[in-house]
Amino acid sequence: MKTINKIGLGLAILAVCAVSIHAVQEAPSDENLEKKLVNDYNIYALPLPEHIDFAGEEVPLHDPDIRERLDRELLVNVYWQSNGLLLFKRANRYFPEIEPLLKKYGLPDDFKYLAVAESGLEYTSSPVGASGIWHFMKATGLEYGLEINDYVDERYNLEKATMVAAEYLKKSKARFGTWTMAAASYNAGVGGMSKQIGRQKQTSYYDLLLNSETSRYVFRILALKEIMTNPQKYGFNFREKDLYTNIPTYKVKVNTSVDDWAEWVKPYGINYKILKIHNPWLRDTYLKNASGKEYFIEIPEEGYYTKI
Repeated sequence: MKTINKIGLGLAILAVCAVSIHAVQEAPSDENLEKKLVNDYNIYALPLPEHIDFAGEEVPLHDPDIRERLDRELLVNVYWQSNGLLLFKRANRYFPEIEPLLKKYGLPDDFKYLAVAESGLEYTSSPVGASGIWHFMKATGLEYGLEINDYVDERYNLEKATMVAAEYLKKSKARFGTWTMAAASYNAGVGGMSKQIGRQKQTSYYDLLLNSETSRYVFRILALKEIMTNPQKYGFNFREKDLYTNIPTYKVKVNTSVDDWAEWVKPYGINYKILKIHNPWLRDTYLKNASGKEYFIEIPEEGYYTKI
């Protein structure tokens, strides 16, 4: 019994010594730690594309200022990896809706990246009150005929908001001569761009000295276009099943008041939350509609949510 205890004690001492030696071996020195940091995590400068355009209008990359501004936005957006992946996921849901609307209303396809730059393809409201995927201010929405009140806010209606964005941008293009300047005016306003053109005697976005936000705005759109067109080039890897998908819906016409949307949706097998996901332009739990205006409510196909 004593012999066994001695053997056991000896093995225990050897085990402790082995652990201690292993710990000493694994403890990194300053030099090893530096090597490990460098080998395990690297950040690379990004090669700029040889050429890039917005809506067919070439970006003057021979200008060092232009190259630096594009480089900045590429770096910011490539190395914000979590946000980048979310943009790819949402784009798979919303681009198939936005692309035909842009074509229908006469805008170049590249303007879908303006929507990405504005809202990240979310039905959000900015700190200053710009709302929806296209981020209209209330005054602009009303000016272009959108209904905005306590019950309905059509800035959150993707088709109607895209139509208004197209009208605004086409008017800006007619005024300033290029789609690039039209995009810049979407951020700075038509009046703001006109003022700077008058002050600086220049008509190209790339030749104007603008406020910080507008100065970066078009370059952010360009960077998003470059990254989202070439995901693997910039280290974004995902499978088709990782992306968000568009849920098929059908339309139900409503031309009366609705006392309670939560009750109204019950026959369609969904709840109020699902109704709002597909109709974010409905802004309250009920609808006043004394005029009998026609609204079209998007309802997900029967049983879709139970299938997933």
